[in-house]
Amino acid sequence: MQLHENLWERSDAEFPSGGTLEEQLRFLIGYATLAPSGHNTQPWLFGTGPDWVDVIADRTRALPIVDPHDRELTISCGAAIGLFEIAARRFSLQTDVALSPDGAFHDHLAQITVSEGQPPSDAEIALFEAILTRRTDRSAYYMEALPDDLDPACRDISEVDGINVRFVESGPIMEAIADLVSKGDQIQFDDPSFRRELAAWVHSFRLGSRDGMSGAGFGVPDILAPAARFVIRTFDLGNNVAAVDKNKILAGSPALVLLTSTADHVDDWLNSGRALARLLLLLTSRGYTASFLNQPIEVDELRPALQDAARATGLPQILLRVGRSERSPAPSARRALSDVIATD
Repeated sequence: MQLHENLWERSDAEFPSGGTLEEQLRFLIGYATLAPSGHNTQPWLFGTGPDWVDVIADRTRALPIVDPHDRELTISCGAAIGLFEIAARRFSLQTDVALSPDGAFHDHLAQITVSEGQPPSDAEIALFEAILTRRTDRSAYYMEALPDDLDPACRDISEVDGINVRFVESGPIMEAIADLVSKGDQIQFDDPSFRRELAAWVHSFRLGSRDGMSGAGFGVPDILAPAARFVIRTFDLGNNVAAVDKNKILAGSPALVLLTSTADHVDDWLNSGRALARLLLLLTSRGYTASFLNQPIEVDELRPALQDAARATGLPQILLRVGRSERSPAPSARRALSDVIATD
């Protein structure tokens, strides 16, 4: 069977059920690559063996200005691990994840050992089916109350391995967080190095790019990505971006969700990513979408203030807007599997 080159169009019917386990693992990596990542950098590489997959940080795709410690890069790789785990369960495979398995090789973030398992539950199948429809949606959301069971369901599926999930719906806490996001925008855009780094990852998918962010995400047609790069790189748009983000939070976000961890090490970042993957897929399966508001986490001086404003006991790792929108955006491009699977 000919596999879809576009990984977003992958069908579970294409799973090589009659192939070797290693062939099946390579197929499942296609789902892992659909994880979200900062600026859609896709900072991961994978190695495979007879019954295992190595997850390796691709630091050539790091963001040294916005993410100087590779914290978000590691969270993104953790989200890829989470999607792989969920995809494996769809095909009755069991996973055992060893984090940071090689103390001498820090880029080796995880090794996933795979074996035969029990058939998936209905809940596991629902999460898997959400992989191909999950989107990062930056539009304003309907201002409607979330169902009472959504918060506990998200916590039940995500609060593992030291990760905590905190929902915020309206009120002074949301207003305080909105102010911090707005301040983060202003601080970041005031830095020419931040603007240059952001602009470098604005790419046109119509011109063949398989990574980065479309110009459409910045309010211009995708084909005009070069013009968007020039504007972002040249002008301090911080006040405008701050005002738009604050308005989206207060007038277009029924809820914010903060993921925190008990510590702030590589394994905590990886587990934050794994929890994020499960959370986003559960939201998607329930008809909701999300987008990232990590500015007050990325700016060191604002991170403690966010923790205080949210009344969180743990360290902030990911901040999301959550809600329902009018229509789902097109998916971001993904690199070919041949570009992310190591051959030796």
